Amino acid sequence: MRRFLSSPQTWLLAALLALFVLASYASWAAPAQQASLFERDLLDTRNDLEFLASQILGVGQRPPNWTSNSDLASPTALVDLWFDNELLADAQFGAGTRPEDWIGATTRNPQLLLRNIRHDLELTASAFYQEGDSRPQEWRGSALIIRCSRSLQNLWLMLGQFYNTRPATPESALDYCRALEQEADAAVANAIFGADEPQPAFRDLIWAIRGDLERLADERLGLNNRPSSWIGNRDIESPTLASDIYFDLETLADALLGLDERPENWIGFINNSLYIANRNLRHDIELLANATQPGGTRPNGWQGTDPLMQCTPDQQNLIRVAQIQYSNIVLPGASPDFCRQAAAAANNVVENPPVLDVASATAEGESRFLAESQYAFAYLDAAALQYMGVMPFGTIFRAWYRNFGESTMMFVSGEDFAVYIDRRWTSMTQETFEQLPSLEGVRPLTFCDAAWCNGPGPTPTPTGSGPLEQLVFASTPLATIPSEADISSQLTRVSWNYIRVTYLLDNPTTNTAQVALEICAEPAQIACEPVTRVFNNNTGVEVTAISQFNGLNVYEFAYGYTTNVVIQGETYFSPDIWISDPTIR
Repeated sequence: MRRFLSSPQTWLLAALLALFVLASYASWAAPAQQASLFERDLLDTRNDLEFLASQILGVGQRPPNWTSNSDLASPTALVDLWFDNELLADAQFGAGTRPEDWIGATTRNPQLLLRNIRHDLELTASAFYQEGDSRPQEWRGSALIIRCSRSLQNLWLMLGQFYNTRPATPESALDYCRALEQEADAAVANAIFGADEPQPAFRDLIWAIRGDLERLADERLGLNNRPSSWIGNRDIESPTLASDIYFDLETLADALLGLDERPENWIGFINNSLYIANRNLRHDIELLANATQPGGTRPNGWQGTDPLMQCTPDQQNLIRVAQIQYSNIVLPGASPDFCRQAAAAANNVVENPPVLDVASATAEGESRFLAESQYAFAYLDAAALQYMGVMPFGTIFRAWYRNFGESTMMFVSGEDFAVYIDRRWTSMTQETFEQLPSLEGVRPLTFCDAAWCNGPGPTPTPTGSGPLEQLVFASTPLATIPSEADISSQLTRVSWNYIRVTYLLDNPTTNTAQVALEICAEPAQIACEPVTRVFNNNTGVEVTAISQFNGLNVYEFAYGYTTNVVIQGETYFSPDIWISDPTIR
């Protein structure tokens, strides 16, 4: 457990942070299509907080100053949720005392703040119920990743935003967070190196570990005195060098600490990736040296000098990816508390990324995201429903985010506008576009005050000929209706009952539902894959994903049976879909 100071200065800082978050939240608190999942999660968290408070304190009993604010129209709904969650934590853990992995209010981003509040509420629930992940039937809960560490959550946030990679580990995994860490290892290695790990560089680093292992053995066991099972492979070209070092490291740990006795956070495995083998071996040998060398000293000639290598895998992965994506991370100097401080710095920049304006982008090395319009249509929304006019040819903008899936829409800003446009009608290359973070967890504020802005309104439809028709056809070509014959030659056709529908939100006013979709190999809905594209042949328009949920695209459909559509995954497609209304689910 850790203890917080409850001084007036501390509460003043907390109040200022709350006001900062409130300002961000209030700017978009009005209900909107993309905010609805956020509102659902906010209400679920409030419901669970009130339920747990009744369990801990008694029905109808609440601490002084408890707000009980569940009004979505209130601009303080999110801040009040954080405040009440802290009051309940005081009641459960003691005033100012929190578990080590408590997050608190660390960001002004409303989605991330809500995520962190839910994480902390789950810590309180686990402490009260004392049964690990078990919860009462009344508990609404959230995605299981919310219970994992802040570092692991932010790592997957970056992998999704910058590399379009999302976790595939099922929530039924025995140790879900541990399994998610292992999946992240492979994802980070692929994100950083792709299929081309720098083999010679990692061989040199692993060979250096062999040298340090021999130095530590000489220091603790005596010069050239080794256990009988010692392998001692020192051939840098040997294909078994890493595995032989692993076995000798485990042998030395048994000799120095006792059979199967290991320091906390010991990794104890390697795989075929030289990047992961180097990281795990260096991490464990540093732990062993810390546990056996007096005062944390190292033998003469020790080659391990990077303090980051002593941090846990999820901390290392987080910091390395954050260093690639955010150039302004300042890591602390080497110290016994280095890993905690370095992870805190990385987590802080992920949750509060620097905001650059177009004027300073070139000076700060972000010119790759600067591009020019080529008569791009501008919209206030990613679904291209609120048309604002044509951005003139040559208008310079800075791109910030790309839309989900195969969409070519991106969020851009300039001196007097912040809008969505189609990449294809700009000078930006596809390669640069793919380097943009996705819109997941982000809802940018849009506006259009330039002289060319004229809206919002529907996208103009040309009638007859003339400049407008030429402009429309030059900038936004007619949608290409997928040919079922072409699709059938590439994908396997199934029907609506092969589609797994996860209902997220209903809108009785419009008779529609927001749903996450998977398309499966059998009607029993097994061997399913995410739906990556939806095309409505009735309107000739591709249906844009409005958000994401647990790595799945979220779409809005009318209740009932819809035909003449293309619901497409990686290997299957369906020409129809059924969306149940709430009364028959």
